[in-house]
Amino acid sequence: MTFGVFIHRADSIYEDSPAERYQFPRPYLTRAEPTVGDWILYYEPRKVRGTRGYFAVAKVQQIIPDPGTPGMYIAVIEPGSYLDFPNPVPFGSPGDPVERGLLNEAGAISGRAQSAVRPISAADFNRIIELGLGGDDTLLPRDDDPALAPNLVQDERAPFQFEQERDRIGYYGSRIVRDRIFRRVVLRAYDERCAITGLKLINGGGRAEVQAAHIRPVEASGPDIVTNGLALSGTVHWMFDRGLISLDDDLKILVSRQINDPDGVSAMINKSGHALPPLRPADRPHPHFLKWHRDHCFKI
Repeated sequence: MTFGVFIHRADSIYEDSPAERYQFPRPYLTRAEPTVGDWILYYEPRKVRGTRGYFAVAKVQQIIPDPGTPGMYIAVIEPGSYLDFPNPVPFGSPGDPVERGLLNEAGAISGRAQSAVRPISAADFNRIIELGLGGDDTLLPRDDDPALAPNLVQDERAPFQFEQERDRIGYYGSRIVRDRIFRRVVLRAYDERCAITGLKLINGGGRAEVQAAHIRPVEASGPDIVTNGLALSGTVHWMFDRGLISLDDDLKILVSRQINDPDGVSAMINKSGHALPPLRPADRPHPHFLKWHRDHCFKI
């Protein structure tokens, strides 16, 4: 098994869904196959405007021929393994890239940096993981968040003291830790503002009142990817999870006819009638997840 790097961009010509699948042509097959059963980093090229650099980690479950496109293959991502980085990691300077295995004997960037699929050393992988997933606690859950109340002792950041390289990934497999990271990513994407009401409220402790909602919930195999998330205030989050409100693909807010106080709910919705989009267009809720919510949760 081998750690790997998969290059991905939001406007890719390939049919990628980073939390679920990565499509690639046959020439990359021999480089992709060793990553099966192991972890890969997603990287956005430097030529992409506003690039995030290394922006996520995921585990490759298997590689299969693409049934719909001859000559193409799909790296199937293990469900529940994908995780966005709260701190995207830049490539670094030409003489000091964070992925140091890309340097040739002369200390210059080698041609390997252009490979859309490539192996990465354990040392480089762990360096990027620590930079991408470690960091600040400015977007921790509210102190009174009932979902995490029994686990508030977990709020202290655990030090990186691991003897095995893959222990770091095991640590991030914890649901509590993943929820905290997902919250940081989603709240940052929406500038800590509720997408439905438009309100940005900060409590006395300096923490955002808004919560991170999965569009397709974890219990229904919803991934921890920003495009499967919305920043919602507590009451709106409750209504969204119970199918009393939803969104169409254009982010128009849909209100169930089963609401017992339609006037009150209408007063909560921002005047545009549409959910506020995230700061980056690439973080916009994916229609795939919105359709799932309408089909399985929304009470018409």
